[in-house]
Amino acid sequence: MLVKRLMPKYKLLIEYDGKDFIGWQRQDNGASIQSSIEKAVKKFSKEAITVFGAGRTDSGVHARGQVAHFELINNFSLDSIRDGINQHLRPLPIAILSAECVDNDFHARFSAKQRVYEYHIISRRSPLTFQKNQAWIVHKKLNINKMIEAASYFEGKHDFNGFRSIDCQSVSSTKTIDKCKVKYENEFIQVEIAAQSFLHSQVRIIVGTLVEVGKEKINSLDIKNIIKSRDRTKAGITAPAEGLYLKEVKY
Repeated sequence: MLVKRLMPKYKLLIEYDGKDFIGWQRQDNGASIQSSIEKAVKKFSKEAITVFGAGRTDSGVHARGQVAHFELINNFSLDSIRDGINQHLRPLPIAILSAECVDNDFHARFSAKQRVYEYHIISRRSPLTFQKNQAWIVHKKLNINKMIEAASYFEGKHDFNGFRSIDCQSVSSTKTIDKCKVKYENEFIQVEIAAQSFLHSQVRIIVGTLVEVGKEKINSLDIKNIIKSRDRTKAGITAPAEGLYLKEVKY
């Protein structure tokens, strides 16, 4: 009786600047993070593979802690995996931070227990220089205390139909937000949102709504009613992609 040999499965920790990419997912209309890594793995290992990511970040979105997995026929040391892929990714702004062997039943997307996103906002009159394409510049002083209050109303299990894009294909709009916190230091504002999964553009619409609260165009106490309305027109704008980072994926 023939016994099927299990191929080695590798888990990658990845960071990237998403400015010049169409997003994580492989598409025909431009360079993606997924296809770039797949090409680098093929050059390194001489094997054509598929890389599966934990989150399908959109065009322009960055990552500090994206996770992906793939399988190879041949065995390689973990240092060789990391360094070999990085060698063939240069000069693209994508880096493999680490590689590890995982069990055959591990899946970067479906095994994930929580995804943590960070959104960076800079509130000042002057334009950005070093942080251009790395944060959302808001040329207006924001009421941070109102934003902090409003953020707490997003936590918990809710129907977030009013906080997803028209392109969202999820059957259910009910999600559980484990954490939604606003932190700030001088002009720098950071929104951290954690959940097992999100609707399409949900994080960016929540952040856009919080900025509208900060501008005092939306009352922080109205957030509960906006969620209950399930009406996208009552929520705030969709925050631009350049301020969003996939910070961490927990398993």
